Amino acid sequence: MAGNLKGRHLLKLLDFTPAEIGDLLELAATLKANKRTGVFGRTLAGKNIALIFEKPSTRTRCAFTVAVVDEGGHPEYLGKGDIQLGKKETVADTARVLGRMFDGIQFRGFAHSTVETLAKFAGVPVWNGLTDTWHPTQVLADLLTVREEFGRLAGIGLAYVGDGRNNMANSLLVGCAKMGMDVRIVAPETLHPGSSLVATAQEIAGETGATITVTPSVEEGVAGAHAVYTDVWASMGEEDKIGERISLLGPYRVTRRMMEATGRREAIFLHCLPSFHNLDTEVSRRYPDIREVEDEVFEGRWSRVFDQAENRIHTIKAAIVATLG
Repeated sequence: MAGNLKGRHLLKLLDFTPAEIGDLLELAATLKANKRTGVFGRTLAGKNIALIFEKPSTRTRCAFTVAVVDEGGHPEYLGKGDIQLGKKETVADTARVLGRMFDGIQFRGFAHSTVETLAKFAGVPVWNGLTDTWHPTQVLADLLTVREEFGRLAGIGLAYVGDGRNNMANSLLVGCAKMGMDVRIVAPETLHPGSSLVATAQEIAGETGATITVTPSVEEGVAGAHAVYTDVWASMGEEDKIGERISLLGPYRVTRRMMEATGRREAIFLHCLPSFHNLDTEVSRRYPDIREVEDEVFEGRWSRVFDQAENRIHTIKAAIVATLG
């Protein structure tokens, strides 16, 4: 390992060096290979992990649970109705209580300040399972998926298409820049990432050889890309913006034509899930035009979305093992 990560928090990838991120990916690949051959470690034996969820989840909850159990630990799910976080008790007090009882804490919720407060007061490693600003464990899984597909990260082109201001766009911009990739944020100008974050990514790129592009042009943004990535157009808690986003992001729906516009036969499609790729969910039936990706792409030869979903286990496991095990 490039450095000892024991005791560190994982709140955002900005806090980690490219070498540290690379080491986490190497460890994840090793743990994935071990799991597939039936080899499990005991690095978390006797460890208890608190899983705090303000926002519900399929992949984050299941991946943290399986990752901890695989390594011999005990995960404890704490939903927003199970504890007094931010209601009868401050976040700082909850952090100090849980830090006395658990060896590590995962938080998935809204305000990034909440996970920062947990990390400040808990006295044990804290891992960000998603906030409104950052989603580091997802991007680690994305990077592992891209590396598995193309054998490297440096120089690989990834075009994120859609809402360029959300936690996924922020996290991909930073994570890809750290790993020397050619990252493009393809979004309407009103949904471009913040200028300060773009400037930070450009500074990182100056050190890693990455390329940063922010453009409203789909044609420019996807040309030559190895991977096209999208997310839902309205994140959890933004349901009131669905109509506005459909109008604004319709031209950014990922289609067969967009995938072919990359000019690469080997191009892949990525999505952090869940996805409105068909009309089989309550939301997509109510808003038929909300689909951010055509079903033909989601289910087609380009798609690696379920490889990404599986890789959440392995990269989360690597993060826990490296910082706690």
